[in-house]
Amino acid sequence: MSTMLKSTALLSASLFTIVKAQQIGTSLAEVHPTLTWDKCTTSGGCVSQSGSVVLDSNWRWVHETSGYTNCYTGNQWDATICPDPATCAANCALDGAAYSSTYGVTTSGGALTLDFITGTNVGSRLYLLASNTEYQSFDLLNQEFSFDVDVSTLPCGLNGAVYFSEMPMDGGVSAHPTNKAGAQYGTGYCDSQCPHDIKFINGAANLLNWTATSANSGTGMYGTCCSEMDIWEANSISAAVTPHPCTSDGLLECSGSTCTSTCDQAGCDFNSYRWGNTTFYGPGSGFTLDTTKVFTVVTQFITTTGTASGSLSEIRRLYVQNGVTIQNSVTNLPGLTTYNSISDAFCKAQKTVTGDTDTFETLGGMTEMGEAMARGMVLVLSIWDDYAVDMLWLDSDYPTTASPTAPGVARGTCATSSGVPATVEAAGANVHVIYSNIKFGDIGSTYTGSAYVAPGGTSSSTTTAKTTTTTTTSKSTTTTTKATSTTTTSSATQSEYGQCGGEGYT
Repeated sequence: MSTMLKSTALLSASLFTIVKAQQIGTSLAEVHPTLTWDKCTTSGGCVSQSGSVVLDSNWRWVHETSGYTNCYTGNQWDATICPDPATCAANCALDGAAYSSTYGVTTSGGALTLDFITGTNVGSRLYLLASNTEYQSFDLLNQEFSFDVDVSTLPCGLNGAVYFSEMPMDGGVSAHPTNKAGAQYGTGYCDSQCPHDIKFINGAANLLNWTATSANSGTGMYGTCCSEMDIWEANSISAAVTPHPCTSDGLLECSGSTCTSTCDQAGCDFNSYRWGNTTFYGPGSGFTLDTTKVFTVVTQFITTTGTASGSLSEIRRLYVQNGVTIQNSVTNLPGLTTYNSISDAFCKAQKTVTGDTDTFETLGGMTEMGEAMARGMVLVLSIWDDYAVDMLWLDSDYPTTASPTAPGVARGTCATSSGVPATVEAAGANVHVIYSNIKFGDIGSTYTGSAYVAPGGTSSSTTTAKTTTTTTTSKSTTTTTKATSTTTTSSATQSEYGQCGGEGYT
């Protein structure tokens, strides 16, 4: 997503080159891994949905339509095949993906596993599909989104990310007929960092003023901007949730200063460690949320009217682990009023305390973010490392030139020398993230657990959690099961430019 993301994603030791294209190749059939998820209501429970995932086109092999010569090799375009943007798009074909063997992407029912290193491939980014040619659209207003996650193997410098971007649902095919590949091949990516490394934008190659940034990547004249809601950016040490509103509606192709003035690239993050609770999230029983074990992440999008037609006013976070519902941590910094959710008031307060420029408010804040949600957003799931600043913005002291005791600088316990891509990639053979049990629906309908655990360690109520009914429908049978729970009580951002895609995914 941002200049924070200079990660290189290499393919297998072959002629394959990771790059985005517009035509469809025939060397390998594209078969999307299936992934079920649930749509939930408070009255009817959760109903299983048949979905699938598609790999982002920047990871794929692109070659000339008349043969197998690469359109892009290393960090350079082939000048013969791609003499100009339009000709390049017409001459280049995007091929299918070997999901498991090349990219380390596997699914099982409602679980998606993303391996960090597979052969010479590094990381991956995928989107949830509604059909073979359309992304699944989510309107988050007055809704709740939850999923289970296993980050136990993710060390300092790694990021397992789940977020929403306002991408075109068909990957840009209808608006730009020169794009023949579309959502079926993972095209149309955009985010709040307006990334310039996207090889094809709106049906044309982004080769003008192409400048190499590493042995395997580069940036072009244009970027791709759109609003982004970072639900989850995390490893086993730190985690952040961050809205990034943009003033554009949907994907905007940008150049020059437009790329830095359209979106709130810094965002308004909630990272428990950064805001003063250093024992809330981490590996081991000494933390409220133990990252050595699987847990559920629940995010609620509250509106001014309590309906989907209201304006976004608050983003709430809670967790479920070992059957216990855990409320989000509370801010604990001098000068920062007590908060445990994201709102315009919280965002203004955090910018005041840190001295950061409040681009969140300037670019529309919660209202603008909510308008993007109402238009529909695409679910993105990824794993990546950071070639720009080693993920220090998420899990260490950042900026490194500032005092660690200054408000908002300390974001986690990782050393400022950690996260170097060469190091984490060399040690990444057994590193992976698992996302499972994705659910979306009415507030309070997607999770079960005991009474809330209030910040400070006292149960806020002893109300038994609701029973959730899950219905799975197939052509031949319909099975309904009910999950029960027992009430118990228990004690007790990516903020700068941390993103999950875009520049560096080349």
